[in-house]
Amino acid sequence: MDTGIGSKARIGMIVLASDHIIENEFREIIRIPGVALYQSRIPNSPIISSDSLKAMEDNISKQAMVILPEIKLDVLGYCCTSASVVIGENTVIKTMSDSRPEAKPTTPITAALAAFEALQIKKIGILTPYSNNINVLIRKYIQGQGYQVPAFGSFNEPNDNHVAKISPKSIRNAVIEIGSRDEVEGVFISCTNLRFINEAEAIERRIGKPITSSNQAIIWHSLRLANIQEKIRGYGTLFQKQLRV
Repeated sequence: MDTGIGSKARIGMIVLASDHIIENEFREIIRIPGVALYQSRIPNSPIISSDSLKAMEDNISKQAMVILPEIKLDVLGYCCTSASVVIGENTVIKTMSDSRPEAKPTTPITAALAAFEALQIKKIGILTPYSNNINVLIRKYIQGQGYQVPAFGSFNEPNDNHVAKISPKSIRNAVIEIGSRDEVEGVFISCTNLRFINEAEAIERRIGKPITSSNQAIIWHSLRLANIQEKIRGYGTLFQKQLRV
C-alpha cells in the first residue's frame, strides 16, 4: 500500500445539487500530483432566494460527514457564496469545524476576502448572477468587512440552472465594463456556478487589474490552507499569490 491519491492534500467540498461548474473548474486548475478533491452534494432548490439558501443550513453537517468518513481531510469547503452570506459565514465555518475538526474550513466568501488581501485591493467591483435581494446582502457584507464597492453589476437570474448557461462572453463583457472604471481596483465575480476561469488571465491583461471569481478564490484558498504553495499559471494573478497573515 501507498498513501493514495491524496498524499499531499485531501480537499473536501460540499457542492450545491444545482451547481454545474465548480467541480469542473477545480479539476481543470488543480493538476498537482498528490492533491485530491472529494465532494458531496447538498440538496437545494435551483431557485435562489434567501429562504432557499437558508434552508441548506441544517444539511451542511450531514454532507460534511459523508466525505471520506474516518479519513482525514486537510481542507473542507462549503461551495456557495450567497448561502455563506445568508446563513452567516461564521455559522457555516463553525458547522464545518464541528463536523470535521481535522479540516481547515473555507467558503467562497471567506476565500474571496482572503484573495482581496492577497491581491491588496480595497475598491472592489462586483458581478453576480443574483436577484436584487441577494445582491443587496452580498454588497452589504463585503462593505461590512471594510471594502468599498464602487461598481456592481448583475445578470438578475434567480434560476441556478440558467446561471450555469450564462455565456463566458457575456461574463467577460460585464467584467471588462466593471473593471475598466477608474474607481475600481479589482473585480470579484460572485457565484460558483458561473463559467469564468479560462477568461481571467486575458481580461486581467486587458484591464490591468486583478480579478477573482468565487471558484478561483476557493480553489486558491483551499490549496494555500493545505500548504500547497505551487504557483499555477494560466488562471489569473491570484494563483501567483500566497496567503497574507
